[in-house]
Amino acid sequence: MTRRFFADHGVDAEVRLSYGATEAKIPDIADCVVEITETGRALRAAGLKVIDTILSSYTEVVANPVAAKDPEKRRAMDEIMTLLNGVLDARGRVLLKLNVTEDAKDAVLAVLPSMKSPTMSPLAGGGYAVESVVEKQRINLVIPALIAAGATDLVEMAIAKIVP
Repeated sequence: MTRRFFADHGVDAEVRLSYGATEAKIPDIADCVVEITETGRALRAAGLKVIDTILSSYTEVVANPVAAKDPEKRRAMDEIMTLLNGVLDARGRVLLKLNVTEDAKDAVLAVLPSMKSPTMSPLAGGGYAVESVVEKQRINLVIPALIAAGATDLVEMAIAKIVP
């Protein structure tokens, strides 16, 4: 596809496969790169800019219709979809853990977003350990609000999968 793209644009290019950190190879090893990217963030961070798009694509999961009618195979397909969707759901969220005293509990819960409801566990010394799943794009606004409401010991963690 890359060779055809350059040929169609009248560019005589030597095309080679690259494995890993392709953007770091400019300008020492290559004059340009053709990269599969979702956002282009790594390219821009390396001081590069996107000059053209060869292909825009999306992912689809397909199944053989005969196999999909087989109950055992269909169950396996559904399980795979559950796991794949769990990864996709987790991409935009983080797990936030924090501690809160009894006195600050209501104020903290009032500003703490969650998917359904935060998890609260009593601490040995009093107060509560609280966990909640929060959207990544909101986390930097939520943390200061939680601290102002009385939360302490906040820990933000990446999530690999979320399966509701």
